Amino acid sequence: MDNGNFSYWERTAFIDNADVIIIGSGIVGLSAALHLKTREPNLKVLVLERGFLPSGASTKNAGFACFGTVSEQLEALKHTPGEEVARLANYKWRGLQRLRQNLGDKNIDYHQHGGHELFMHSEDAYANEAIENISRLNNLLKPAIEGHDIYAVADAKIADFGFNGVSHMIYNPYEGQIHTGKMMRTLLNKCYQKDVLVLNGCEIKDIHNDNNGVRLTSPQGNFKAARVIMATNAFARQLYPALEVVPGRGQVLVTKPVPGLKIIGTYHFNDGYYYFRNINGRVLFGGGRNIDFTAEETPEFGHTAAVKQKLTDYLHNMILPGQNTEIDYWWSGIMGFGEELSPIVKQVKPNIFCAVRCNGMGVAMGSLVGEEVADLALSS
Repeated sequence: MDNGNFSYWERTAFIDNADVIIIGSGIVGLSAALHLKTREPNLKVLVLERGFLPSGASTKNAGFACFGTVSEQLEALKHTPGEEVARLANYKWRGLQRLRQNLGDKNIDYHQHGGHELFMHSEDAYANEAIENISRLNNLLKPAIEGHDIYAVADAKIADFGFNGVSHMIYNPYEGQIHTGKMMRTLLNKCYQKDVLVLNGCEIKDIHNDNNGVRLTSPQGNFKAARVIMATNAFARQLYPALEVVPGRGQVLVTKPVPGLKIIGTYHFNDGYYYFRNINGRVLFGGGRNIDFTAEETPEFGHTAAVKQKLTDYLHNMILPGQNTEIDYWWSGIMGFGEELSPIVKQVKPNIFCAVRCNGMGVAMGSLVGEEVADLALSS
């Protein structure tokens, strides 16, 4: 669409003179929009989204309200000071509480059934190391998670779930699960209530400053604003290649309803690279990008035969052994990763800001990341 063909009504009501334009309508982008309008109700806030729905992982993730397994925390401690590991755990914890506070548990289908880390029969040494460090991690993270002891051995519960080949389990009662579709609908409705305009099907190709503010170009036409926030997470480098964000594809399946399903809560194994949960009498199961990191470092949606086969094997042989469960859905989502565990929230150019790289923890981090970048834009 050429800008010259926009009507007066379209220009004045949709196109021109936004105070802030946000690129990306995922959890970070909409959280930023909501916070901007909460702080400054008279701001004109426009959100531009290239997809029919959010393009990355906000409506394609597994819906885990989690903040890290024992193995993930121990891996982080290998290259990150303990104070920083605790700070990030607290950040994710506070982010989850903010999400629940902003949207309401009922609206996002939040249930705190707890999180479980599983170890296979072949991983006894690995499991023992994790178990030996539980006290250390509880002491480190207790101040960060409101004084709670977080992790505990729960081997006695393994048989209740019917798993095959699992020898050890660590339980965290403070993690939960949500319905991310309901989360995003509620967040979108709250933005609408505050007169935030969201336009879909609009991919931004370029952003640049000029004497009249920030200009954005797209196939649909040109936009302008006083300030721009980029909340495109895994796709950040398509606009700013220097940003240290690597896309990571997560492949996911959901089974048909499983009669008498025993699984309840969220589950991780193999350093968190595999994860599953219950959802409406079904099992949601995803992961496997560690099979070939290079192949999964892609901004393209889709599936690979190796990952699909591994997920299918684990589903039938370990999670639901002997049940001949049928798979009903397959999809993939694109997350943003980096060597540093913290998200990137900063000004990249005058009046242009970014909030990206949630490292697969967008549900936990997204609300606070959005608020932080909104505050940064307002303070500039």
